[in-house]
Amino acid sequence: MIDITQRLTTGFILLCLGAGAALAGDFFEADGFALRGYDPVAYFESALPVHGVETQSFEYKGSKFLFASAANRARFVAEPEKYAPQYGGYCAMGTANGYKVATQPDAFQVVDGKLYLNYNRQVRDIWRKDVPGNITRADANWPEVAKQPMQQ
Repeated sequence: MIDITQRLTTGFILLCLGAGAALAGDFFEADGFALRGYDPVAYFESALPVHGVETQSFEYKGSKFLFASAANRARFVAEPEKYAPQYGGYCAMGTANGYKVATQPDAFQVVDGKLYLNYNRQVRDIWRKDVPGNITRADANWPEVAKQPMQQ
């Protein structure tokens, strides 16, 4: 269980920090691309963030995703729900705490076949202290958090 000081610290970090991102589709976007232009399939296939290329793109739920290869694009097109990030690609820890905030491509974890992203690696490390509890809270919070504007 996270103590009140840690909750306040996390909340403060998440509220104060933000990236200049715009919302066009259902997913967190920066510079016009979901996942900051990183390939969502690569997180599953290579367990690393891999930048996609514009020649391998696909629009899903109003957001443009990039892929490192035609094979990864084809995998995503066939099963987008399998590869799309949870909580619209917004911070899993932020969602668990009721906030919609940006994410960084290297602050990720695949859990039970689902991709979760966080604001940065420090926040991801806090999230990892109670992954099941944070997922339960984020799942419960997401319907309301999804309606919020992103915190800057």
